[in-house]
Amino acid sequence: MSTLRAGRFSRAELLCSYARDEVNSYKVWLSAETNIPFDIYHEPLSSPVNFAEIHQAAAKRLECLRRDGESLAILLSPGTPAMQAVWILLGKTRFPAIFYQSSLEQGVQQVEIPFQIAAEYVPAAATVSSVSMSKMAVLSAPVDAAFDNIITRNKAMLVLKQQAQVLAQKQVPVLIYGETGTGKELFARAIHNAGPRAEEPFVAINCGAIPADLIDSTLFGHKKGAFTGAIADRLGVFQQASGGTLFLDEFGELTPDVQVRLLRVLQDGTCMPVGGTKEKPVDVRLITATHRNLMADVSDGRFREDLFYRVAVGVLHLPPLREREGDLMLLADELLNAIGQQDQTLSGKKASPEAKNIVLKHAWPGNVRELHATLLRAALWCHSDSIEADDIVAAMFQMPRREEGPLVHDVSQGIDIQKVMGEFAKPYLQQALSLTGGNKTRAAKLLGLNSQQTLSNWMDKYGIE
Repeated sequence: MSTLRAGRFSRAELLCSYARDEVNSYKVWLSAETNIPFDIYHEPLSSPVNFAEIHQAAAKRLECLRRDGESLAILLSPGTPAMQAVWILLGKTRFPAIFYQSSLEQGVQQVEIPFQIAAEYVPAAATVSSVSMSKMAVLSAPVDAAFDNIITRNKAMLVLKQQAQVLAQKQVPVLIYGETGTGKELFARAIHNAGPRAEEPFVAINCGAIPADLIDSTLFGHKKGAFTGAIADRLGVFQQASGGTLFLDEFGELTPDVQVRLLRVLQDGTCMPVGGTKEKPVDVRLITATHRNLMADVSDGRFREDLFYRVAVGVLHLPPLREREGDLMLLADELLNAIGQQDQTLSGKKASPEAKNIVLKHAWPGNVRELHATLLRAALWCHSDSIEADDIVAAMFQMPRREEGPLVHDVSQGIDIQKVMGEFAKPYLQQALSLTGGNKTRAAKLLGLNSQQTLSNWMDKYGIE
């Protein structure tokens, strides 16, 4: 109560694990003591020191407040030490906030916490609760070693690995959805290596990179003299992968006429080389991948419905890196280790806490591929074993924003709305600071923000120094 009276707050939110009748009594009392709007959220905990449960409850509420765009203040005094630790971790990482504490002796004070924390140190509940993880460990079979290269502790990704292992033992076609750089080929190879065809060939081809006049020859092969330049017989990828697995990446880029011919191959189990006169048997495990929304393409008539249902038996939808909570720094550390193994001169490179925070704030539209390339550049350019924030910033490519109006992102493929908001907000913040010579009070007024602190919170949120 003393904190509400001492500060200027637009509203208050309280989280508690007390019995509901106690909460209702407190709500009545508090309503009589303050005019500030407030809400009380009951969060049942198995224990007041269960870090996982506390983290999940706190992060859920802070995420809602962040979406409202309000500046945050956190009172540290109530609760157990575990609760206080979680609030500090969240308020110094994912949800920048100012901190208050109160006591009878010293009253209400704003607290300065003079250190930075990389969000990787948030409790493991950022990825999956301890309860859920225990259930998963009991109910699920061990993942085949073929999937060890898929580094994750994210709950959704762990489920996908389990599903992929089930598919590996079957001979059904598999369709893998995902943005560029999410690891579609990595999953395809793991499925092959964990399946009964592991000792047979794995052939991967990017359908989007094949010239239109060579697509039939590439897929089905050709006979000598079939066309200009065909100086010898050539096996197509279906024959090259015979007995094993054929991985067709960017499958959605195939033109309608090629889709027709491919469907016939899958239906009949044979293919005809270009210039040939005899059908060749097809014996492959087919795995396809695409970044496109094929269901939408089917609906719009851009992709054959019958072919879609032929390949979309086992379906895996890989989330983008920005949605793999808890995986970002895990992957960054693994990639830096791999970079050091490939080049001994880069061995031992580690990201500093400040560099890690830069990594965590970036949306990584190019996913793991972009992360790897950025870390490699940063490792090459830094002059010590410690990769600093400036090294990461210098290694990032700043892609120009398309000037096509406000709706420049394809929502059907998933977007990071916070990042999109930042794309529009950040230039205005920078311009206001430039016009005012860095005076935050004046800049806040130019931007219609209610305080310097709100501007500071926005600057922290969008990585403005």
